Amino acid sequence: MSEATGRKIGYLRVSTAEQRTDRQAFGLEGLCDELHVEYVSAVAGHRPVFENVMAKLSWGDTLMVWDLDRAFRSTIDALVTAETLRKRGVHLRIAKMNIDTGTEEGELFYTMIAAFARFERRMLARRTREGLAAAKQNGTRLGRPPALDAETVAEAYENYYRRGYPCRYIAFLLGVSRITLERAFHRGGFRYPT
Repeated sequence: MSEATGRKIGYLRVSTAEQRTDRQAFGLEGLCDELHVEYVSAVAGHRPVFENVMAKLSWGDTLMVWDLDRAFRSTIDALVTAETLRKRGVHLRIAKMNIDTGTEEGELFYTMIAAFARFERRMLARRTREGLAAAKQNGTRLGRPPALDAETVAEAYENYYRRGYPCRYIAFLLGVSRITLERAFHRGGFRYPT
């Protein structure tokens, strides 16, 4: 990638308005042409300031962040963003770690982080599979707990079978969908009307 020639745009993030940006701002203010602050959790689905900064970056610009966890949800998120920026001719600089993907050293470090992130993701997936298998072998029920307990299901079936209530009406009274009621009936060993 060619040397950065454009603007240096800084992005700061804190989870709440009560948190201070001093540490990040102090680290970035002399390095950036402009700073953008966002008050939102890193795991938030929508980060409008970050999305706006990403949209305004153009060839030769540099996205400046203080640390990976201040801008990205995870290492994977950081790597995907860095690759997207690289394809657009935009550099990523992590000031605290003194990493600039526009340099050969920064590109090397980026590649090493990518390899470790892939390894970490594979290990996490393997541990998850092993944990699920062990839990299943021990008889632990996996997945979301049922919306209706056994007693409620038995009572619902009684209302259908003895009192003739339509299943849609029973589902409505219980605050569940018809499909949820059908699954609950099957799980309880009751016949659901077709």
